[in-house]
Amino acid sequence: MARSILLWILALLITLGSAYYQRKTGPTYPVDGSIAVGDATVHYSLTRSHGGDGDQLVPFHTETAGVEGEIVYRRYKTDDAWSRSAITAEEDSLFATLPHQPPAGKLEYFIELEKDGALVRIPDHESVVTRFKGAVPMGALIPHVIAMFLAMLISTRAGLEALRREGRPRMQAIVGIVFLIIGGFIFGPIVQKFAFGEYWTGFPYGTDLTDNKTLIALVAWLIAMAAIWKKDALRQHPARRWFVVGASVVMLLIFLIPHSMMGSEIDYEEMDRQKAAEKARMQEAAADTERTAGSAVPSSDGVPGEAGPDAP
Repeated sequence: MARSILLWILALLITLGSAYYQRKTGPTYPVDGSIAVGDATVHYSLTRSHGGDGDQLVPFHTETAGVEGEIVYRRYKTDDAWSRSAITAEEDSLFATLPHQPPAGKLEYFIELEKDGALVRIPDHESVVTRFKGAVPMGALIPHVIAMFLAMLISTRAGLEALRREGRPRMQAIVGIVFLIIGGFIFGPIVQKFAFGEYWTGFPYGTDLTDNKTLIALVAWLIAMAAIWKKDALRQHPARRWFVVGASVVMLLIFLIPHSMMGSEIDYEEMDRQKAAEKARMQEAAADTERTAGSAVPSSDGVPGEAGPDAP
């Protein structure tokens, strides 16, 4: 009993550690820091994700008045000219605003701050990329997060159990797979649909790393489950426990990959081409309507489109 509790504690610590690492290294984690602007110290948080309607706020804080600046931005992976927007001051807080983008749209941006002739750029030599997404209801997001966390926890516990010569990881493997399916293949696509408009953007439809790594984890566990499906499989074939250990390690490694990497992303150039083509079609349709209406005007002789002798 004591050994089992210790293994659960170890599994929990590994799961919490991997979740923390994944979050801290992910592409949506804010870029936080402080910088001196003249005689002022500005604390900033360059956010890299925005959900829901409305523009994205980028907050700053300083206890010294007189700091001014601009946020400089453009659509990500385009040759657009850089746009500029003044930073708004409100008591000891500063706010920069990025215009709302459609789900999966990205903007790259940086900040320029100035005080008493001292000009600084944040970051120094690069830009920050932020991704926009639709609002995800808590009724879908919370079950997704809980199920995925439990899948990771139980997967790790099953792997530790399989390392014991007399371990019995079969039931833990089954429960872990159930939570992986619930979190990754039921609530995961629902969250994806609300956030980016698509249920699944992994293989074979796309390269979304979050979807693909979830699929790889499921395949690894299904292989392990096939190896230990019979209740006495490990007693008759002790070496098969390494399938469970392997699946547990695979799941741990792929979930160490930062969340949202290689995620959904708008191709702005393709979007612009589609908009231009649609505008051209609408203009052509309008022109056809005008031509049809003009040719249908009755003449004084009753013949459509022919002006009578007294017509101006």
